[in-house]
Amino acid sequence: MARRIIEAGMSTTLWARRVESLEAFADCNVDVAATPAELAAVSDVVCVCVVDDAGVEEVLTAEDGVLLGCKPGSLVVIHSTVHPETCLRLSRLASDVGATLLDAPVSGGGPAASEGRLVVMVGSGPEEFERILPVLSTFGNPVLRLGPLGAGQTAKALNNLLFTAHLGTASALFELARGLNLDNEALARSITHGSGRSYALDVMAGMGYSLEPFAGHVGALLAKDVGIVVSLAEKAECSPKMLLAAAEAALGAMHA
Repeated sequence: MARRIIEAGMSTTLWARRVESLEAFADCNVDVAATPAELAAVSDVVCVCVVDDAGVEEVLTAEDGVLLGCKPGSLVVIHSTVHPETCLRLSRLASDVGATLLDAPVSGGGPAASEGRLVVMVGSGPEEFERILPVLSTFGNPVLRLGPLGAGQTAKALNNLLFTAHLGTASALFELARGLNLDNEALARSITHGSGRSYALDVMAGMGYSLEPFAGHVGALLAKDVGIVVSLAEKAECSPKMLLAAAEAALGAMHA
């Protein structure tokens, strides 16, 4: 994502929690900040992409965090997948220093980022969306405004719930096929061209028809995102029902 912004000719400053992450940009004409606050002080737009809610909070609110250095009128964009309420709470702190916070989680992974085709799900006001669109369009296509702040996070969490549920149903399908003495590879090839195709099924076919490769970090991230949906659904007094059942079965197989 950062490389796409740089290659679009936008003046860019980088900071990373792991210094080795910056090694990939040694060939780029960029500045490197010593702290998030230093980065924010020279930036009109600050894009934050870390793992979870705690990471976002740390980068923004630590003693040398983004909000310490934010310029009035700047935009802070949260690309991490976190709880919408985290964005709402941090937006109030951003407002106190004259900045505006947006949420813009992404889906598609590294290859989509490098090719500029990430799906970017934005929660913001219309004016802020128009301001940030040139930046997001360097790595995103489509870039979609889902509604006000927090809407992007809700959409991303629902996306990940559906993906996890699809993994669960695909896993059950391959298990059933084995019980019916049908070769999983042949089945996957046929479904790839049929109405039952899903991205999750394609992923599983490439990983040995098992959810075991998802155990560990990936399973933990999916469990986090499913938990966000459960929290939102409980508050809204609605239920994911069948989606949640399939997702929980998948997470169980991932030991997540």
